[in-house]
Amino acid sequence: CVSELKDVEGLCHKFVQNVYHNIRFMDQEETMKCIIPCTPLAIVKILEFIGVYNPVIPYGNRLYGRTIAVVNRSEIVGRPLAAMLSNDGAKVYSIDVNGIQLFTRGTGIKLKAHKVEDIDATVEQVIPQCDVVITGVPTPNYKLSTSLLKEGVVAINFSSFANFEEDVKSKASIFVPSVGKVTVAMLERNLLRLHDYQNNLTEK
Repeated sequence: CVSELKDVEGLCHKFVQNVYHNIRFMDQEETMKCIIPCTPLAIVKILEFIGVYNPVIPYGNRLYGRTIAVVNRSEIVGRPLAAMLSNDGAKVYSIDVNGIQLFTRGTGIKLKAHKVEDIDATVEQVIPQCDVVITGVPTPNYKLSTSLLKEGVVAINFSSFANFEEDVKSKASIFVPSVGKVTVAMLERNLLRLHDYQNNLTEK
């Protein structure tokens, strides 16, 4: 098992569980922020940069009022991403081949961490509700129909294949076709953060 202080990808059991339980610091003194898996973190940073997060709302609730779809529920990206977005206050539809789950922090974001519900709904029913649609389907055969998208939607593709149709910009106010460069930047960010943590622990 990789040491937590060397896990630049943020994929060790503790870091992933921290994401799911909305634990944001590694220590009780809250001096060391948790390391987050790189691709989910990259997508969060993109959403912050383009203004999907509301800076007026208190930290930790800044996606309140947003409805987001994540078309992927892998343990590496899709599920942690849905957890992070819902922990920040969003209503998140997590979609994969097995069905649709709803990630929320309850009515009025009263829960400390997100809860997950299996729901009886279709892609055709949930996608038109969404302010943001994020796709990561690892096949060239999958294309999300532009006709389902809400006018002005933010569309983000993190798959190595194009998951949106070519006319996606006819509906999307912002379209991000890939996140690879930002993912690399988040890897470097995690590396520098862990380097600082190691130095601080050595000094103590």
